[in-house]
Amino acid sequence: MTRSSTWEQAGIEWSGGLQKRLICCRVADETHDVKTFVFSQDDNLPFRFEPGQFITISVEIEGQAHSRCYTISSPPTRPYTLSITVKRVPGGVVSNWLHANLRPGFVINAHGPAGVFTPSSHPAEKSLYLSAGSGVTPLMSMTRAGIDLGLNRDVVFIHSARTPADIIFRKELTTLVDQASRLRVIHVCEDVGDEVGWSGSVGRLGLDLLEREVPDFRDREVFVCGPAGYMQAVKDLLSKGGHDPSRYHQESFNIEDGSEMRSQPEALGSGTPAGSYTVRLARSGKTFTIDSGQTVLAAAKKAGVAVASSCAQGLCGTCKATVLDGTVDMQHKGGIRQREVDKGLRLLCCSYPKSNLVIDL
Repeated sequence: MTRSSTWEQAGIEWSGGLQKRLICCRVADETHDVKTFVFSQDDNLPFRFEPGQFITISVEIEGQAHSRCYTISSPPTRPYTLSITVKRVPGGVVSNWLHANLRPGFVINAHGPAGVFTPSSHPAEKSLYLSAGSGVTPLMSMTRAGIDLGLNRDVVFIHSARTPADIIFRKELTTLVDQASRLRVIHVCEDVGDEVGWSGSVGRLGLDLLEREVPDFRDREVFVCGPAGYMQAVKDLLSKGGHDPSRYHQESFNIEDGSEMRSQPEALGSGTPAGSYTVRLARSGKTFTIDSGQTVLAAAKKAGVAVASSCAQGLCGTCKATVLDGTVDMQHKGGIRQREVDKGLRLLCCSYPKSNLVIDL
């Protein structure tokens, strides 16, 4: 029997729709504003996930529940612990709470691994990893896993940071290069900061640097993660450089307000004005109006209704709720299972109304 099948029979399959208790067993400082939090499961069983996936953690801060998505930075090849690496964000409610409060022995709840930003989804002989800031985390999981498995993949890893002092996993990446002859790591810093004798690139990632350092970048599968502005800039420069867009992959979840609108459908002939419906929450008794081009989550937030949510893109499963009456058009990205859909559950962040609704909230 294989190890994988043994784990499956042990009943430890962990999906985005299942919440588990994670015990913090170690905290490590990576930079002055970045920490890695290492967890084990309270049943001491191993984790199963793909490198590049994320989990959704839930914490209570001053009596209010908050959920956030964090990419797993550890590799699945070290299955008895799981790590997230979190940058303290100015004004960030959850990141600041984690930095100030999470210690070994603390227990948090988390929904299971989700996401398709993985090398197994896009296998390639040669890859280019591009990251900025804490966007290094999924690519670090991929790199660690590849080396643990002895794959010695042809990977060029270019990481951008403000200064050398802000480079996350700097020492470990140097060690990994010594272990894998086909791994190259290049750091690009906007400024040298306080480091005397910095010999790396200074400035920002540009087409000239790619042409010089990775002349075969057009032949590589590209994985990108970082702030939205960084990812858009990278996408633009790769397009300008002639890279095939079908070989470009980026981490797609962001903490958003779910307020994206789409075109209005025609009236359904029910006497309800085209594009306008009523949502009633069965447990709280609250009622609000929703436009047909608006997600249920966005309309709820606009009406001042607190709904647990995180990725706002149909990936993490945090905003799952049962639609008791009415129909919605749900365009999810893997955050819900078919058996849950069959039971009436819907992801509110990607569900658009097609009628008046009654929701079990």
